[in-house]
Amino acid sequence: MENLIGLLVLAPLLGAGVLLCGGRRLDRSGPWLGTLLAAVSFALGVVLFADMLGKGGEERALDVTVFQWVPVGGFRADVGFHLDQLSMTFVLLITGVGSLIHLYSVGYMAHDERKRRFFGYLNLFLAAMLLLVLADNYLLLYVGWEGVGLASYLLIGFWQHKPSAATAAKKAFLVNRVGDMGLSIAIMLLFTTFGTFAFDPVLDRATDAGEGKLTAIALMLLLAACGKSAQVPLQSWLGDAMEGPTPVSALIHAATMVTAGVYLITRSGAVFDAAPDAQTAVVTVGAVTLLFGAIVGCAKDDIKKALAGSTMSQIGYMILAAGLGPVGYVFAIMHLVTHGFFKAGLFLGAGSVMHGMNDEVDMRRYGGLRKYMPVTFVTFGLGYLAIIGFPGLSGFFSKDKIIEAAFAKGGTEGWILGGAALLGAAITAYYMTRVMLLTFFGEKRWQPDANGELPHPHESPRTMTIPMVVLAFGSVFAGGLFSINDTFLKWLEPVTGHEEGHSPVSALTVTAATMLVLVIGVAIAWAQYGRRPVPVTAPRGSLLTRAARRDLLQDDFNHVVLVRGGEHLTRSLVYVDHTLVDGVVNGTAASVGGLSGRMRKLQNGYARSYAVSMFGGAAVLIAATLLMRAV
Repeated sequence: MENLIGLLVLAPLLGAGVLLCGGRRLDRSGPWLGTLLAAVSFALGVVLFADMLGKGGEERALDVTVFQWVPVGGFRADVGFHLDQLSMTFVLLITGVGSLIHLYSVGYMAHDERKRRFFGYLNLFLAAMLLLVLADNYLLLYVGWEGVGLASYLLIGFWQHKPSAATAAKKAFLVNRVGDMGLSIAIMLLFTTFGTFAFDPVLDRATDAGEGKLTAIALMLLLAACGKSAQVPLQSWLGDAMEGPTPVSALIHAATMVTAGVYLITRSGAVFDAAPDAQTAVVTVGAVTLLFGAIVGCAKDDIKKALAGSTMSQIGYMILAAGLGPVGYVFAIMHLVTHGFFKAGLFLGAGSVMHGMNDEVDMRRYGGLRKYMPVTFVTFGLGYLAIIGFPGLSGFFSKDKIIEAAFAKGGTEGWILGGAALLGAAITAYYMTRVMLLTFFGEKRWQPDANGELPHPHESPRTMTIPMVVLAFGSVFAGGLFSINDTFLKWLEPVTGHEEGHSPVSALTVTAATMLVLVIGVAIAWAQYGRRPVPVTAPRGSLLTRAARRDLLQDDFNHVVLVRGGEHLTRSLVYVDHTLVDGVVNGTAASVGGLSGRMRKLQNGYARSYAVSMFGGAAVLIAATLLMRAV
């Protein structure tokens, strides 16, 4: 079984190599080859999962060393894989949902001339993400981390002929580099503290290090997580990333890239548990981001950008849960998995709507599509019910557990975190109901496209609808299956640990409060968009609405603080360089030059001048000698 772990990564990596280097002869068969190799990786994951189920909880971990990577003196870093319950959960999610997105892309990208390259990038993305979650040390994890960043840059900017896509790709790449600096610094600190990059010795000896150093390491890991998982303050790239093809949005925002930060914090749980100040920072970031993303999602008319704000918010729930330590690790991963189903389904549903509406993304130009796209309507609707936490669907089980865990933090902090999570649930119900009403209900608001043609909405081909149906089943049943006899908790507990919190409110009270805010959110959205005509052009709106349309001024803040601040800092450094550094250097050179110019006059080449100098020198020596004798 150990040999199969390497093949998990090798299969999509081989697909990327063949598709990107195979030339145009693979243009027709390439998409199916990429999909097949993604499915092979998923099949290998299922085989390893079945084998893992046959073992006891403490015996399920598999370790395999492929080769020595960096042997230097007494130091060595291996290319080694570690498969346990946590990494297996990610393997099945990445390869399972990833394979469905590959299949969907066969239909979605059917008419794109560069589809072979697109599938090569998708395979590269899967391989990098699998390397990230299977690595047995932080240094190899960093390779996968950077590989995911590279692949996301290539996919977001795939339609590079569009200036907006090229700009979005660069923005995602640069913002993530800030987070990646945090990870690189954390890895250096880990090595200087523990003398190794390997997970097991670092996590086993975490409590041996000083709290101050562990806090620094944990904060750098949090910075890395903020970049990859689009959390405040490094969240600005996520909405612009919608410029890529819609399957990219599903892959990045559901099952892979944005979940990497949650994985990093959970995998490094022992470090965070020993650094309570860092844990406070984690829950603060999660609580702020879940509200930030939800508010942004309320004001977006672009269907994909509304879902991007939703992703930011839902990842905020996961980060909040991970910051709660052993009380919340399991629920963070549980929500991550359920989110993988319903958010991937929602993005693929959005792509299906765009496919039938001539690539229109403005929901104000939709309306009444449930009659024309019944499969898309039902699957998207089930994803909608799951994300708002409708009773019995997957989001109901996972999100409620996070809200309960937030209240279990206790004291004022628990009430603040629990209240933020409840408020986020209410806003989620509002903006997702808004998306449903604007897209599938009401009167037709269809407008001619750039060519002057009205759209003719129709159901998507089976290669697109089959993945949507499968994901809809996950959206309905995953949370309930995980909750039977605490199945998911028992599955992850040997790796993440688990502690029961002591909530000041009962689970029944939390559930009742969650249902109440859900109904309020839905009712407000229905009153605004279900009972009134929807204008094709958005009204100006309140100050908050206008700010939310501009992503709560995050880009404006970055421009003023970072761009202009950087410009002023650069100008100041240039001034100091020109006036102080260059002044000292140039002044010294000018002084030496002036002195040498004056001394050069003494060497004029005339014999009479030299004779006078010799006579004067002799006179001075004679006078000095006579003076000394007289004394």
